[in-house]
Amino acid sequence: MTTGLILFAHGARDPRWAAPFEAVAGLVRARQPTTPVRLAFLEFMAPTLPQAGAELAAAGCVAVAVLPMFLGAGGHVRKDLPLLMDEMRAAHPGISFSLHTAVGEQDSVMAAMADAAVLALATRGLAA
Repeated sequence: MTTGLILFAHGARDPRWAAPFEAVAGLVRARQPTTPVRLAFLEFMAPTLPQAGAELAAAGCVAVAVLPMFLGAGGHVRKDLPLLMDEMRAAHPGISFSLHTAVGEQDSVMAAMADAAVLALATRGLAA
């Protein structure tokens, strides 16, 4: 059984905005080399979530985990994302799509952000 992963981010008009998300996708691929990983965006960038879901379906995935790369579950995660999940499920009924908690609400990410805040205090903004 092949399980894929979609990292779902907001998107922006400036393509440089996606660099940290592309880096995360690369790190996941390095740690899980047999897992198909796609980065998808809500708006302004491609692929969209349904497009990424179709790519993973075509790659033979029978299950796909969707991880919102948002700091919190605001309107996009609570309202837009469930509709997109429904669209993918309707388009690919043989695939199990699972939606996970927004990354910023996960304990390990909150701890990493606190570490970054403490480090910022220690360096007092001297780094450029």
